[in-house]
Amino acid sequence: MAQVTHEIRRGLIVAKIRRRNTKHGVRYSLTTVRLYRNGDQWKESTRFGRDDIPLVRLVLDEAYTWILQQAR
Repeated sequence: MAQVTHEIRRGLIVAKIRRRNTKHGVRYSLTTVRLYRNGDQWKESTRFGRDDIPLVRLVLDEAYTWILQQAR
């Protein structure tokens, strides 16, 4: 898997963008996670609650804008 090229974080919601060079050109993929604490360790979850939705929408919109800017 490609390394994370860019990361956008709002609160506990994080979008991780990866850049890959393919035979069809540059492609970007995205992973969205919610951070949570389990004892002393920080972990990631791909499950979101109702109150996470506004921040998920925000980081996805920012990720989309960042990816479009890279094409310029």
